[in-house]
Amino acid sequence: MEIRNGVDVDKLKETIDTIKTNPEIANFKFRAENEWINGAHSKTRIQTSSGKIFTLEADEPRILLGTDLAPNAVQAVLHALASCLTVGFVYNAAARGINVEALELYLEGDLDLHGFLGISEDVRPSYLNIRVNFRVRSDATRDQIEDLLEYAQRTSPVTDIVRNGVPVYVTLEQNIEASGVRAGAGQAGEVSSSD
Repeated sequence: MEIRNGVDVDKLKETIDTIKTNPEIANFKFRAENEWINGAHSKTRIQTSSGKIFTLEADEPRILLGTDLAPNAVQAVLHALASCLTVGFVYNAAARGINVEALELYLEGDLDLHGFLGISEDVRPSYLNIRVNFRVRSDATRDQIEDLLEYAQRTSPVTDIVRNGVPVYVTLEQNIEASGVRAGAGQAGEVSSSD
């Protein structure tokens, strides 16, 4: 068994070969359930394919009326991007026989609150741009590292989501009751008064 960068290279290659041979097993669904706690504070439960449950919390900084109990959603996007690039870089380095001694990513994103706060429809509510700085210590040449970094970006699901976006479909479940409002009289997404 070859272990490189903490990755079982034989198992990685076996997984890739299995998916090449059986392409139908490549399709996954990932799920998350979020519950609002109070103010800007919420908790998201994520169950892995093995049944393990993780809970992630989100909040807003005090300047945005939160209680600063956890990172906010756009900070979580930076985390998702960093962790996805890290996995892609390290796994592919292992597959190429490259030893990674240290890897650190520094991310920074610019966001204009005019869009988020609904002050201007001319400003996107999302990041305007994100910068990622890689610091790598490895036995590979700079050319090999640059090639690996380009490949990791090209095959990163989160980088693709951030760069290209994906359709997001939001529905309102029927038969949800709230004070003075009842959903369920019409189709999903329609809300009618309880009068």
